[in-house]
Amino acid sequence: MNEKGILFIISGPSGSGKGTVVEKLIKNKEYAVSISATTRAPRPYEEEGKHYFFKSKEDFEKMIENNMLLEHACFCGNFYGTPKKYVDEQLENGVNIILEIEVQGALQVKKLYPQSVLVFLAPPTLNELRKRLEGRGTEGCEIIDGRIERAREELKYIEEYDYLIINDFVENAVSKIMNIAMAEKLKVFRNQNLVKKIEGEI
Repeated sequence: MNEKGILFIISGPSGSGKGTVVEKLIKNKEYAVSISATTRAPRPYEEEGKHYFFKSKEDFEKMIENNMLLEHACFCGNFYGTPKKYVDEQLENGVNIILEIEVQGALQVKKLYPQSVLVFLAPPTLNELRKRLEGRGTEGCEIIDGRIERAREELKYIEEYDYLIINDFVENAVSKIMNIAMAEKLKVFRNQNLVKKIEGEI
């Protein structure tokens, strides 16, 4: 019987390095990113079941009605959501699934999956965050100011998270998440079968 995987929910401000950290994590076969369902059209390089599960609006609405999504949201006229079935299958196969979602979505999922682990990835300071956003060279001052204000709002939710990781160096952040996974897998509530085995019940 496979050891069950852990559902990791990683949140943090834009520019905190979530994408880079997740990319490094999934190079390890014990980790995978949840695949979202979406109503938007696939881009030329995107594959069904690899990048997204592509759905019609009607099918997506049925998924909502039938409680088949952990969370969902609408962006630019298209729906995006996290299918429960895919997440459950991966967890049963012992894979640690990563959801990279914003704070409100993270708290929604935590209610459905109380055993999930919430990790807040933060920059060392908001000044450092501003430098990173400016360093991208892709957005103007007004948008960057908006992102900083959004970051201030997101920081208010840190107390709701299980772990806070300062992403000063990517490798350090990745190593800390892996250490968290190791410790979480040793928690007694995740090892009830082992307890019963020790007691001679199985």
